[in-house]
Parts: sequence; C-alpha cells; structure tokens
Amino acid sequence: MADPLTAIFEQIKKYNKIIIHRHQRPDPDAIGSQIGLAEILRASFPYKQIYVVGKHIPGFDWIGEMNEVDNDTFDDALVIVTDTANAPRIDDRRFDNGDELIKIDHHPNDEPFGDIMWVEPDASSCSEMIYNFYQRFAPDLTLPKAAAHALYAGIIGDTGRFLYPATTPRTMLVAGALMAAGANAAKISQHENEITLPVARLSAYVYENLKILNNGAAYVVLTNEILAEFGLTEAGTSAIVSLPGRIRDVIAWAIFVEQEDGHYRIRLRSKGPTINELAKKHDGGGHPLASGAKAQDEAEIEQVITELDQLTQAYARKNERKI
Repeated sequence: MADPLTAIFEQIKKYNKIIIHRHQRPDPDAIGSQIGLAEILRASFPYKQIYVVGKHIPGFDWIGEMNEVDNDTFDDALVIVTDTANAPRIDDRRFDNGDELIKIDHHPNDEPFGDIMWVEPDASSCSEMIYNFYQRFAPDLTLPKAAAHALYAGIIGDTGRFLYPATTPRTMLVAGALMAAGANAAKISQHENEITLPVARLSAYVYENLKILNNGAAYVVLTNEILAEFGLTEAGTSAIVSLPGRIRDVIAWAIFVEQEDGHYRIRLRSKGPTINELAKKHDGGGHPLASGAKAQDEAEIEQVITELDQLTQAYARKNERKI
C-alpha cells in the first residue's frame, strides 16, 4: 500500500476539480495551509480547477481569499481538508459531497475521517507539512511566491513566531526555504504582530484581571458584557490568547470567552503540563500544549479551573523531583 503522501499525490493528479477546506474560526495556519496548497496546485496544474472554501474572514485577506463555489462543483471533485482534527469543525459542511476526501493535519488523530489521512502530530504546523509535500514531489510541483507567503504565515502563526516548543530545526529550514521562494518574513510578522486599539485595551484588561494561582495556573473570564465595553466580539479575542504566557509565574492558562448563547469557549495553553486530555473532558481537544474546550456554565468554569490547577500542581511536583 502506498504511503499517504504518494496516495495523495496520485489523487491530485487524477482529479480535475479539487476543493480545499479548513477548520471553522481559522487561524493563520488553517488559512495558510489551505491557500498555500491551492497556490502550489494552481501553479503546478494550470488546467485544473482549484478552489478554497469556507467563511470569509476579512482579517486574513492578506494571506488569501476564499472562492464562491456552488453545490454542483462538488460533483466528481477531490476534497482536501487541512489543519482540522475532527469532521464537525470543518468549515463548509459540503466537504462530504465530493468524490474522495483527504485529511491533512498535525493534530492528534483522535477522530479519523476521510478516505486518505496524512497526520503528523509532531509537525509544527500544517503549513510545514504542505511545504514538505511540495518538496517531496518537486519538480512535478511548483512553489510560487503566493504559496510561500501563505505557508510562511501559517508556520509563524502556529509557532508563535518560533517561540513555541513545536519549532524544530526542520521548521527553521522550511522557513528559510520559503523566504528564499519569496515570502517577506518581516512583512508577514508585522501583519501577525499588529493589533487594533480595542484589542490593545482588552489586553490591558486581561493583564489587570488575570487570576494566577499558587502553582502557576491562570485564568480570566471574558463575558459578553466585558467584550461589549471594548467594542469587540468573541472573534476579536484571538490576539490576547498568548498574553498570560509572557508572565514568568504562569505555567498553564485558560481564557473563558462567553458566546452568544451563554456558554463559554475555552482557550487552553501551557508551557509544560499536557492539557489536551483536560480539554477532551469538556467537549474539546487539540495539541498537548494548545487546546480548546467548552464550559456550559459557571460551575463548569470552576471545574476546569480546578483541573488546570491540579495539572500545574502535579507538574510542579514532578519538576521539583527532577531538580
């Protein structure tokens, strides 16, 4: 049986229509891997119809824009989903209307889907995987500047501009190759580093109101009322997720963001303790150090805080023994 990359390449050569999806509420890696793959395929197979679909997010237009696709386009099409761990999170529910379905992802494969799956949980990003795919089959594949731009944006998004542990020597080599192919590293980093004035003011609120427990667990709760004070919606909170990690005393943290229906979306991050199992207990999942979950009410918020505190306590004891 062929390895996943070869199987994927054979399907790409076979189909004349290819539709690429990513996850809901996208981040730079979701958009970057989706657009990057599409631009590689457009440059390599100009006679094929290549589409990217999903909700239009104006804040990511600098990476690339989505296509409008009618239902009939999915007939006899190859569908590829990037950077998405489980099928319920796929943006555009028509992903299952194609002829074949491929999953390319770097999250733990807890919920397999698709006819072909290529999953590498140790990869820094799905964008790095897409570059590896290009490199594997070059010169049959072409890497245009637009693809290099998108993939570099995805890599620095998921590595926090190379601050996170997922960054490897391979990641840096790929980043350098993308720069050589035309990615403007400084300009892309500036795009991802910029925030609006309302987000800057929310950042100050987060630092002022962050609760830090004795063992390094931290949390803040952002209600709809608080967000309204800053003129923001839930979608505008992504830029503040990493802020608690800059504090030396914080080991793992949770940001609770109220949704329109009253439940809370939880963004979980960690500098050491594994948090994705905690996330799974609360209708979520993700990477060992970066996950998401949900809390239905204040009681579940308290439960998540308690469990996060227990994780940081255990982590502290373990590291004391190592010392």
